[in-house]
Amino acid sequence: MNRRRKMIAAVLCIASAAVDASAQNIIPGQIPISGGSPGLQETSLQNQTLGSVPTGTLSPQPVPLSLADAIERGLRQNLGLLVSEDAQLSAHGELWQARSPLLPDVSARVSENALKVNLAAEGFSKVASLFPSFPLLIGPFGYFDARVVFSQSLMDFHLLAAERSSQQNAAAAKLTYQDMRETVVLVVGAAYLQNIAAAARVDTADAQVQTAQALYNQAMDMKTVGVSAGIDVLRAQVELQSQRQQLIAARNDLAKQKLALARMIGLPLGQVFTLTEKIPYEAPEPITVEETLQEALKSRADFQAALSQVRAAEQTLRAATAEHLPSLSIYADYGEIGPTLSTVRGTFTTFAALSIPIFTGNRAHGDAQVAQAELNRSRQQVENLRAQVEQDVRDGLLDLQAAADQVTVAMSNVDLAQQTLTQARDRFASGATDNIEVVQAQEAVASANESYISSLYAYNLARVELARATGSAEHGFRQYWKVK
Repeated sequence: MNRRRKMIAAVLCIASAAVDASAQNIIPGQIPISGGSPGLQETSLQNQTLGSVPTGTLSPQPVPLSLADAIERGLRQNLGLLVSEDAQLSAHGELWQARSPLLPDVSARVSENALKVNLAAEGFSKVASLFPSFPLLIGPFGYFDARVVFSQSLMDFHLLAAERSSQQNAAAAKLTYQDMRETVVLVVGAAYLQNIAAAARVDTADAQVQTAQALYNQAMDMKTVGVSAGIDVLRAQVELQSQRQQLIAARNDLAKQKLALARMIGLPLGQVFTLTEKIPYEAPEPITVEETLQEALKSRADFQAALSQVRAAEQTLRAATAEHLPSLSIYADYGEIGPTLSTVRGTFTTFAALSIPIFTGNRAHGDAQVAQAELNRSRQQVENLRAQVEQDVRDGLLDLQAAADQVTVAMSNVDLAQQTLTQARDRFASGATDNIEVVQAQEAVASANESYISSLYAYNLARVELARATGSAEHGFRQYWKVK
């Protein structure tokens, strides 16, 4: 549970860094590893979900990668999911280990025996003193024995409760695996959104370079005809170089984001791929906290896994308190035994045993105290997780609404900044002002575009996080992105 909270905080850190990137001169996605908020690479859970087992061969042609492809590859090759799948397998193995003492035990053995017995060592020395002719050393002699053995526990409340506890642990492991699928969808989806945002920044930076080039050419032409001063040309050239630097940084960031996505989904790092999706935007529908919270408590696999852990702890406590109760078992064997195969005769043994613990050094009492403490911890964790689920839902709804409002404002701001740039260029062309206004207007356009990209990314990430908070990240992602 603590690891999951760290994972959500790490993903939220990416969103906040994306929104604040322009103010901090940091390209979103390049989170500092030290000296600030923890990045996505800093938690143990993320070290798993950020890795994968690469498969496939390199293709010389760029591979188109849709969101559906990324999610499917992540659900097959992501390291965190593979580790969780192995943990589920281990839990099923432990269930069979706990169940086996309750099942019949049938075995067969065939043996050829040769013996030589010293009766004096067995206490027959006095008999030899009374009967001097009595042999104290017998053998060697041999016999053949083929036998089938059956045993069965009929009544053992300790073993029965332990098996039920293992059942709940196996159920919890299965639910944890489902929760890991949700986590992988969230992490891969967020990484794909980061790539789309990085690609949009490259396009925006390239457009800004083209605009700066046009403004530089315009300043040169106006200087040539004597309408503009040389300082305007220098100012336009500085702006052009600055925009080129931004473009280089944006392209580098996009390349690194693609590498990170490839690592998550098991794509060979040398494989070139292209993104086929664009960031969608649909206004959020009205959502009530109460309905969403009830859905989350029913659908969240981590919460259901915690409930299974409580039930497992309850059965462990019952198993501990049942250690002082009697147990009943039966045993039977049948076989053929004799000096040779031709002289064997059928024999059998059968009995029922009632085992009654009398004094075991208070072992049952100690086990019960340990089990009670574990049960208390499990119940406390459930209640804490219940509150965490509510907080996740409320945070998700707040983030979604705030991000939607930011998208609306950012869209309007882009239009206003573009209009300002157009008017500034007209004023500069008419000689009404120098190109300071033009440079400032161009910077305003770049800032408005960055705010729009960041807010659109934050909005879609908020949708994913809300789906994760309600336990429907995989289904919700596919539905929102129209993925089959």
